[in-house]
Amino acid sequence: MKTDKDNSELMPNPANHVPLSPLSFIERAKDIYPERTSLIYGSRKYTWAQTYKRCTQLASALSHHGIQKGDVVSIIAANTPELFEAHFGVPMSGAVLNTINTRLDSDTIAYILEHAETKILITDTIFSPAVKEALILSNRQDILLIDIVDTQAEGEAQGTVKLGMMDYEGFLESSDPDYNWFLPNDEWQSLALNYTSGTSGRPKGVLYHHRGSYLMTMGTVLGWELSGHPVYLYTVPMFHCNGWGHAWTMAALAGTVVFCRHITAKAIFNSIADHGITHFGGAPVVLSMLVNATDEERQSFNHPVKVMTAGAPPPASILEGVQNLGFEVMQVYGLTETYGHVVQCAWKQEWDHLSPGEQASLKARQGVRFPMTEGLRVVCLETGKDVPQNGQAMGEIQIRGNTVMKGYLKNPDATAEAFEGGWFHSSDLAVVHADGYIEIKDRLKDIIISGGENISSVEVENTLYKHPAVAVAAVVAKQDDKWGEVPCAFLELKPDTACSEEEIIAFCREHLAGFKTPKSIIFDILPKTSTGKVQKFLLRERIKSIS
Repeated sequence: MKTDKDNSELMPNPANHVPLSPLSFIERAKDIYPERTSLIYGSRKYTWAQTYKRCTQLASALSHHGIQKGDVVSIIAANTPELFEAHFGVPMSGAVLNTINTRLDSDTIAYILEHAETKILITDTIFSPAVKEALILSNRQDILLIDIVDTQAEGEAQGTVKLGMMDYEGFLESSDPDYNWFLPNDEWQSLALNYTSGTSGRPKGVLYHHRGSYLMTMGTVLGWELSGHPVYLYTVPMFHCNGWGHAWTMAALAGTVVFCRHITAKAIFNSIADHGITHFGGAPVVLSMLVNATDEERQSFNHPVKVMTAGAPPPASILEGVQNLGFEVMQVYGLTETYGHVVQCAWKQEWDHLSPGEQASLKARQGVRFPMTEGLRVVCLETGKDVPQNGQAMGEIQIRGNTVMKGYLKNPDATAEAFEGGWFHSSDLAVVHADGYIEIKDRLKDIIISGGENISSVEVENTLYKHPAVAVAAVVAKQDDKWGEVPCAFLELKPDTACSEEEIIAFCREHLAGFKTPKSIIFDILPKTSTGKVQKFLLRERIKSIS
């Protein structure tokens, strides 16, 4: 038999080389499960056949209004069916989907519209005031505007202003019933444009391609052990890493997606009870919300519910609390630049006999690479070599694989820096345990250096979470004349609890080395991103002003 080297004439052809794209999943769901329920939002309910038709209508309407391959279509919306449909309809037209964070200020929205060169903007009228101001700031009067009027927004839409030439439903009706969409000719074609949180300077535009999103879907199915037809509650904002890509994942499994506009403990428990939710995702703040829910907010359930959590490293105490409620939690790790989760705390059967506390400590680690992640390493910043697997030596997490971004839009210098040496540099610091599982210790910029000693803010935060009164904790560096930097803790307490600064510091001294103990405590409501991450840069600014 001849080798591949001898068979160079056997080139790819349409029979054996079809570009990978997550768009193929919804067509399969429509063909095989047309009558299965696809989406539920309040009184609105669709089948996969209906959702496919609406996505195709969106693609047709976009094309009819001049959208061509590579054009950017932006959308500002809550987690509703319209935003889900955009994840298919926009790329079906050949365009690039740009989902914009609904909590951004007008100035940042204006910057994104300009930088992305948005051609069409679809916006929920709830966000009209911010969008209207953004359009003035950007001087982009040429953008075609389409309004989403959410009649189930519980009165919120009252008094909002329509900005567009037509509403979303009318836009769909303007489509061609005979419109034929096509998969991309090149799987490297851009699919989505997501902007980083922009905690310092302007946000960067992260480009995803069809191949990466397809493989993210398949890796999620394997890594989360998904099967059958999941009933998924979309608690993750779909503007964040395209909702971790779970819109495409649920289409691949012909699952049912349930939406609720406002994420509260009561809404989650009600959805589990009313719709039989089997899976949902959320930041640690969502898990904390469930653990601290009142008896009035909770509802019992007797079926397995799997939860994927990511964001700031969740403390073991929160993971144990959620587990005690009956949820099966898996922590994952990733960034906007990696399409979301690329690392998972894969469970091992030999851990089944451990105590709940020991299990929670293991689950608090970020873990190992997902099936679609080709490379994961932790590198010493001084030597450039992999750190030893001793759970002590810290280094930067670096990632390689097909679910790493194409690059930053219009920013070749930042792209080159991020990809230096053929690996994506995360700027997250971690250790590697003896079993190969990684555990994040800090962001490069969050490490506290006190008297020459490195202090992990995450370690101090995990200790603070063990105090029964603490709901949210964040630790940042405070300038100190003697030590250079010392830890300062910002705390958000649980309802109906109280404690003093002295009590918290004494508690930390019992569990931490003296130099790691916070030297000052500030009680307040902590600023958070839309995904539940504490905005430490705002806390650092506050510390500077206090100092």
